Amino acid sequence: MMHTTTIQKKIAVFASGAGSNTEKIIIYFASHPSISISLIVSNKANAGVLKIAATYSINTLLIEKEKFFTQNAYTDELKNLGIDFIVLAGFLWRIPKKLIEAYSNKIINIHPALLPKYGGKGMYGHYVHEAVIDAKEKESGITIHYVDEQYDHGNIITQIKCSVAENDTPDSLAEKIHQLEHQFFPSTIEKCLMEQKDSLTL
Repeated sequence: MMHTTTIQKKIAVFASGAGSNTEKIIIYFASHPSISISLIVSNKANAGVLKIAATYSINTLLIEKEKFFTQNAYTDELKNLGIDFIVLAGFLWRIPKKLIEAYSNKIINIHPALLPKYGGKGMYGHYVHEAVIDAKEKESGITIHYVDEQYDHGNIITQIKCSVAENDTPDSLAEKIHQLEHQFFPSTIEKCLMEQKDSLTL
């Protein structure tokens, strides 16, 4: 059997905050033979994730609202950079139709709860954990899913659960969720990309 040269798949990570998930993803793929983190995209000029990008010498793209929502949604820029796949890691804007169409089934998101519960507009970070605890839920977790035009709505790829203890606070629950995110998000991204690559070569 002949082996052809491995085609590098280029990922753009979209993030709005400190970037702890993004850093774990960067580290995970640092020496990957066929997947690279090629671009960090943010909608906030002071986002911590941009410093992480600089630390690892990864190109960045700072996006602005009007162009994202009413013009080309930066699809031309992403295509020109050869981006194959988009990962949302704490990105707070809803993804516009133009970008979803340009990257059909190639955008995934991570949400810090077990969807369809505790999803939707305004449900991110601390707000999610507060709602889970206020509802006296016995378990929470993470949901990794494909992205469509609605917040936290696309087809679910995987869910990983954790228990919610009676004495958990939003902060302690957040820590449990972060551990799950850091452990499972990078490998799930890899699995999605490898499955897509396999389906193309069949």
